[in-house]
Amino acid sequence: MRGAIDADRKTTGRFILLGSVSPVLMRNVGESLAGRMAVLDLTPFHLGEVSDADRLWRSGGFPDGGVLGQAVYPVWQESYLRAMAERDLPNWGLPPKPLLTQRLFRMLAAEQGSPLNLTKLGQSLGLSYHTVQSYLDHLEGAFLIRHLPPCEANLRKRLVKSPRVYWRDSGLLHALLRLKPDDDLLAQSWVGASWEGFVIEQILAARRSRGEEFDAFFFRSHDGFEADLVLDRGREREVIEINLTSGPRPEDLARLGQVAGMVKGTRQVLICRVSESLVRPRCPWPGPVPIPPLAASTDRTTIRAIATSGG
Repeated sequence: MRGAIDADRKTTGRFILLGSVSPVLMRNVGESLAGRMAVLDLTPFHLGEVSDADRLWRSGGFPDGGVLGQAVYPVWQESYLRAMAERDLPNWGLPPKPLLTQRLFRMLAAEQGSPLNLTKLGQSLGLSYHTVQSYLDHLEGAFLIRHLPPCEANLRKRLVKSPRVYWRDSGLLHALLRLKPDDDLLAQSWVGASWEGFVIEQILAARRSRGEEFDAFFFRSHDGFEADLVLDRGREREVIEINLTSGPRPEDLARLGQVAGMVKGTRQVLICRVSESLVRPRCPWPGPVPIPPLAASTDRTTIRAIATSGG
């Protein structure tokens, strides 16, 4: 293939190489084709490709067993995770036995969206801090989980500095949390963390697929000011809060604006489940902001954003 590419370097897009490629395996490939290819991370289906948000959220974005094959949820997800623990991850260099890896899967699911405490996690597994970090690096390299680092800000407030960890596919998360096919998702105690991780993944996957370049963070101070997602593009910084509600309040926007002021955000977005979107022009922060009444949510499958400061 290298010879074929070099024979006609001006013609691009002639070859597409598909497959789940681990960074560990890539090091053992004889020819890397460096300088001759672009690497694209292909995510499961996201909202830019699937219109039914609730169906995608509940079963995840994988075609088989997920959004296009709900009839075999959660058997497909459980089989996929077992295969990863027993075969793929060990082949990619993850050393623990499969049972320990599966325990790690479940513990990470229980910690969805929480500040990551590696010491506590290691004590539960009988492992050291550094060993757990190494294992999580493998899971992130296999595109199972996502680390979201904290946003640094020059403030007098004490900030949460531990990263958050999310399962990238909500169907895998729900299978690990033992959600049954006939269970009410909205009645689960962990539903808020699931929704938060789902929306974050949809935003990042959709924007990466459009070729956008940014760094992603979260922000939280010890006195309760937080933003679930901060997207930094250098000169622009978007501050996003995610609420599982169909009745956002003016106070929610006001508090979001205060957080944006702390991190020097140029745009603030509140994402929730309402039937209409509202865009407001720039306005001074902090302080309560009156907003027009929002229409009652009539479509539970719709995700909408209430945006301020630039739309």
